[in-house]
Amino acid sequence: MRKRATFAVLTAVVALAGSTAAGAHADETVGDIQINSLAVNGGKNVVVDTADKTITVSVTATDPSGIWDADFYLWRGPDGADPYYSPDGYILPNEDTTPADCVASSGTTSTCSKTFTFEPDWWLTNADAGTWKVGVQVWANDDSWTERWAYTTTRLQRHSKLTVNASPEPVVKGKTLTVTGKLSRANWDTLDYRGYATQPVKLQFRKAGTTTYTTVKTVNTSSTGTLTTTVTAAEDGYWRWNFAGTTTTPAATVAGDFVDVQ
Repeated sequence: MRKRATFAVLTAVVALAGSTAAGAHADETVGDIQINSLAVNGGKNVVVDTADKTITVSVTATDPSGIWDADFYLWRGPDGADPYYSPDGYILPNEDTTPADCVASSGTTSTCSKTFTFEPDWWLTNADAGTWKVGVQVWANDDSWTERWAYTTTRLQRHSKLTVNASPEPVVKGKTLTVTGKLSRANWDTLDYRGYATQPVKLQFRKAGTTTYTTVKTVNTSSTGTLTTTVTAAEDGYWRWNFAGTTTTPAATVAGDFVDVQ
């Protein structure tokens, strides 16, 4: 393929720079090719539970001669790092050695896509959760090309779950109501769910007959991810927990538990 030969040469040139190679390579464009947009997983974070998950990465680009191929890679490293020489992590698409699926919207513009599969039962580990840079390469029919090391970023996250239970049910007005629950998230090392420790989670209440939840207090999860607190029962309504999420774990909430106050 033309693109493989092109970038093999570029890599060899950088390698000849010796100790100055790392960081010497940079975003490059040859010709009039332009990247219009790039989408990872439809613009959503990549949330993986304990089973394999496949997502699509696509780029829309324009060149007077038309677009014929594209490639992508996810990588980690400090700002200024070189994804070819000093990445902390590197993920290639499923179609790494084959052309992208390119669909033309005009004689000059196409959208090209490839897929990535994240496999907890093979290579994906808890340490992989977090922010990844997204690199893209695009080639035009006249052999012009462009490469952007970090056109955008995406978050690879461990799927999260919440539970809730408010008791006793029913409860006498003015008496103590105990609300418990658990925040857990996918563990890619053990292929199950484990409690997410020391995380702030909001306890929220929705009065019966209304549609809006109000935050009552914030409670931190225990070392095993459990939640427990007490409130004074005042009126009929629904109690739930609401977790805002972190860079490694998506937000989570749970359907409210109705309590009849008598």
